[in-house]
Amino acid sequence: QTTMPIKHAIWTIDDNPGPLNPSRLENEQLLEDIIVSDPSILSSDWLVIGRQVRTAYDGRIDVLAIAPDGSLVLIELKRDRTPRDVAAQALDYASWVKNLSSEQISRIYIQFSGGESLDQAFRDRFGTGLEEDALNQAHQIVIVSSELDASTERIINYLNDGNIPINVMLFQVFEHGNEKLLSRAWLVEPEDAQDYLGQRDKGEPWNGEFYVNYDRDWSDALKYGIVTAGGGYFYSRTLGNLSPGDRIWVKAPGKGFVGVGRIISAKCPIRELEVQTDSGLRPALEVLQNAREFIGRDDNPETADYYVGVKWLDTVFDTSQAFQETGLFGNQNTVVRPRDPKWVHTVERLKIRFPKWHD
Repeated sequence: QTTMPIKHAIWTIDDNPGPLNPSRLENEQLLEDIIVSDPSILSSDWLVIGRQVRTAYDGRIDVLAIAPDGSLVLIELKRDRTPRDVAAQALDYASWVKNLSSEQISRIYIQFSGGESLDQAFRDRFGTGLEEDALNQAHQIVIVSSELDASTERIINYLNDGNIPINVMLFQVFEHGNEKLLSRAWLVEPEDAQDYLGQRDKGEPWNGEFYVNYDRDWSDALKYGIVTAGGGYFYSRTLGNLSPGDRIWVKAPGKGFVGVGRIISAKCPIRELEVQTDSGLRPALEVLQNAREFIGRDDNPETADYYVGVKWLDTVFDTSQAFQETGLFGNQNTVVRPRDPKWVHTVERLKIRFPKWHD
């Protein structure tokens, strides 16, 4: 696989447009400081949970972050290392991160934050609870560098082709008067890389059944025949994977599976939805339990809320009746095409619990 070299340029827009002069940071420690203080420079969907994290092999991970689906992100600055050295070291660190327990991850965050709870920080940042079963089920490596040479690119492409998720963020500094500006570009967009983590092959072909993680008011979903998601592109984008006719198995996080249904309409902005009420058709944003959360963010396509229409086939009436047992599949992405062996077992069990699953 070969791609074109990625180069940055920033131009002024005035009577005499022209490119800004390239500059550089005094040291990459400053870039690490910037990433920790504002991780949205890398991704608005990541929460930093550790810095200079010591591994069991006496190495130090520059920055460790967590995504909304509970997967971990190892962020390594290239510094003055060769491409081979930085890739090898990142892989060594990843082999350690892969086996971290939830208790170890929690301790890493407690040390980084000065005693705060990871569960509370996750809920504050992403608006949902962190399910222990979903924590560290996957991870990815991100190398931060000011350049991408042919050797690094070959290594990255080879590892990705081998089902090892690794990405590169390229940054460039420019001068503008007395200011310095930071530009960045990705080898693979973080959202695409995150989707890959959720969908990657774990040894089983996909069985055609969709998993849906639904952390909103279940009574609204039942009453109006919808599944909604929003408040960030991470949550809403995977609704677009659903098409009319698809069967979904829905889980309420922290409680269990609550039902099965068929998709009857594709992803649309929730501001366009009208629902039937006792007083006739009314805009969904006026009647849904979560409507107050939706208002004010629907002007931005990335933060707006969306819905798909659902014909429910078999459900519980309340999340207190949700079905959960050891060994069932879980994931914090909104919609997943699971390729995990646990998913086959999960669907078999769900078809017993929800016997009206067929149309």
